[in-house]
Amino acid sequence: MLGITQILTYVAALGLAAAIPGPGMTALVARSVSGGAISGFTMLGGLIIGDLVYLSFAVFGLAVIAHNYSSVFILINWAAALYLCWLAWQFLKYQPQAISIGKPASRHELASAWLSGFTITLGNPKTVAFYLAILPLVISLDNVSLMTWGMMLVPLTILVLLSVGAVFILAALKIRHFLTSAKAQRRLFRSAGVIMLLAAAGMVMKTF
Repeated sequence: MLGITQILTYVAALGLAAAIPGPGMTALVARSVSGGAISGFTMLGGLIIGDLVYLSFAVFGLAVIAHNYSSVFILINWAAALYLCWLAWQFLKYQPQAISIGKPASRHELASAWLSGFTITLGNPKTVAFYLAILPLVISLDNVSLMTWGMMLVPLTILVLLSVGAVFILAALKIRHFLTSAKAQRRLFRSAGVIMLLAAAGMVMKTF
């Protein structure tokens, strides 16, 4: 089991990493602005599942396997970079539209939001760096059992990311009324596109 010091350190480190604006939270804000709270929290669910995948990789040593098979790891990085570039293109070519505050999201839109959140996390260099480089410095992973992973790390990760993500979503909902102009929407989505391109560049740089 983890001591209270390790738990608090993990919560603080994860919370800080999540709060620093990156591809995930930028996309979350954009989705919340355009689709509302339900779409935002659905995307947040995908983001959290992606984090849990990397957490599991780190805890069960799969990261070591990935590093040993360098060619596979390189392909994964390039695939993630290509996806982020495609996502950036979607943001950059976004056409401003009227924001319908009370319009419910369709199942297709919710499925797209969840999948986007999940894949963004898998291709987020900040997430990769945290779980494969920073996490081992915060917690002694050799002493983490299956019970510790399932009963402590997973719930803590969900709670922290849900809390941080909720703050971003609520902030996005607060500014929806100020984004009715085409100019404001273009700025938001173009900024998101640029961040996605920078993240893609970061994934490519890791292969050299």
